[in-house]
Amino acid sequence: MRKLYTINTVNNFMEIIYTPFAKPFEEKNPDLKIYNIMDDSLLVDTRTYNGMTPTIASRMLNYAKAAENSGAEGIIVTCTSVNEATKLIKPLLNIPIINIEEPVAEMAVQNGKKIGILATLPTSPAAIGRVIREKADEMGKEIEIIPRVAEGAFDVLCAGDRAKHDEMVREELYKLAQEVDVIAFAQISMSLITFDKDKVPVPVYMIGESGFEKIKKLMDEAKNQ
Repeated sequence: MRKLYTINTVNNFMEIIYTPFAKPFEEKNPDLKIYNIMDDSLLVDTRTYNGMTPTIASRMLNYAKAAENSGAEGIIVTCTSVNEATKLIKPLLNIPIINIEEPVAEMAVQNGKKIGILATLPTSPAAIGRVIREKADEMGKEIEIIPRVAEGAFDVLCAGDRAKHDEMVREELYKLAQEVDVIAFAQISMSLITFDKDKVPVPVYMIGESGFEKIKKLMDEAKNQ
């Protein structure tokens, strides 16, 4: 049985990540077993220090090495806010590791010039914005990023009120959709939201299955080398 590990930074990851996204992907790939590492203090510290620190990166490396030593063929980090740490530790591993939002960044750059980023955490727009700019540089495209944060929505979700969280995000989504070519959701915790498509006349790219598809592809490529 092949092993894929996730690194998560929210204590309700089973509800917002594993059950809606990881479990169905595992069921579609019966030769794959997904294991999960969770440390919510990684996100707490990232919010406290407004970004990545050497200590956060070191702890991320410890978790990634533990996964590698347990036989993992790949690792997917489900928190956008810590993606700078993922990038730093990547060269120190012998297996593929990605942040789950990478395919969303790619699709946004491919399909728009004026890109809206919608987040519920203040650290997320800069984090996914770095990835979007990297993808734009790779594609040779000029882009403009318009960030927007549904202030307080993440804490509302963590308190257990998904309905209010979704309402707060939809309110910002409908406004942002009038200003941009495409919208990238910055966090997987937002990806179960439904919305009125008549009020959103642009493509909306949500984090989730596409990240699992990408890490599986990298695992297959590494296996066949």
